[in-house]
Amino acid sequence: MKAHSYRDFLRQALFPSASSPKAKEEEMDEVLVRNRNGNSAEAFQFSAEPTLEDIRRLQSGFTAERGWGKYHQPRNLLLALVGEVGELAELFQWREEAPEGLPGWTAPEREALSDELSDVLIYLVALADKCRVDLPSAALRKIEKNRLKYPAERVYGSSKKYTEYEKQQDGAAVSSGAAASLYIQSTTILAFLVTALH
Repeated sequence: MKAHSYRDFLRQALFPSASSPKAKEEEMDEVLVRNRNGNSAEAFQFSAEPTLEDIRRLQSGFTAERGWGKYHQPRNLLLALVGEVGELAELFQWREEAPEGLPGWTAPEREALSDELSDVLIYLVALADKCRVDLPSAALRKIEKNRLKYPAERVYGSSKKYTEYEKQQDGAAVSSGAAASLYIQSTTILAFLVTALH
């Protein structure tokens, strides 16, 4: 059966043997409304489905159906990802800082935010796929590395980089500024992405 809309396609791809498509559609509607509003008093959490593997599979199929595989190589995907991050940044540019949940944002602004975040995620998953990086496992390993680099009892309430804690431990003078910290973080991310492509 051919999907008539993206919602149908998604439902068929994620729940091919669902006994009650209507129930799954209602569940999807509930998730979309909750995430679109962003005003829940409860702690935010992602929906359980789709998984990153579902997204990888859906995007891979989308690309294959259009014969775009030859264009979706690591370098091109990385550049597309950076472009999408730029589009995401534009939504925040020239605005005042907003509290968690973005309470002052309109429905169209929230929809644009959802679209741009989704573009970033889709390209990130596609890049991980082409580089053969199991992103969920890699993310868990990275969270554990960060836990060891930044022990809560040592860094609580501070935004310093882990190298500055090492300097303090060695008795060296620590001097940091927001611009220097941002530069170090940016070059670290860029170096990681370039290394991942080689």
